[in-house]
Amino acid sequence: QSFCHRLQHDMYFLTSNSRLNEQVVDKIILQLNRVYPQILTNTEAEKFRNPKASLHTRLSDLIKHLQKNGERHCQEFYRALQINAEQLYNDLPSRKILKTTDPTEIDTDKEKYMLNDRGPVFFLACFSVAAGFALFWYCCNSDAKVIGRSRRILGFSPIIIGRHVRNICMLYLEDMSRN
Repeated sequence: QSFCHRLQHDMYFLTSNSRLNEQVVDKIILQLNRVYPQILTNTEAEKFRNPKASLHTRLSDLIKHLQKNGERHCQEFYRALQINAEQLYNDLPSRKILKTTDPTEIDTDKEKYMLNDRGPVFFLACFSVAAGFALFWYCCNSDAKVIGRSRRILGFSPIIIGRHVRNICMLYLEDMSRN
């Protein structure tokens, strides 16, 4: 959606109920006057800052003027609005539409901190299964050298897997070496 269409959509919101006060409108006009490339000339800025006209009229005329001059001018208005009235900028109807247009879009801020939602227990379970398969594959090999190495490894493992499990594995290895 172009900035001009967004500004047309937001015009009623910005001009109603005195959402913008005199100071903020003056800051926006001055910023548009000082931005490179200059969005408003000095005479246009003076016209839109005229205290004799009502704020509603000046703001409406400013928005119409920006829409008439093109996309870049409208974009700079939004930038000035964001700098000078950030809360109002975040509450714009066009911003709410932009936030809810694509529900399948990935929230990159959330994605930076969350690699997966399963947590450390899932990782430990997967790692344990992989380690168990590796140990099983290593122990079930019929080569006698492998069984001797397994016996040495399992001999040092009461700390890791417990004495009862170690004894069962050692009995299994002895049975394998006999066959």
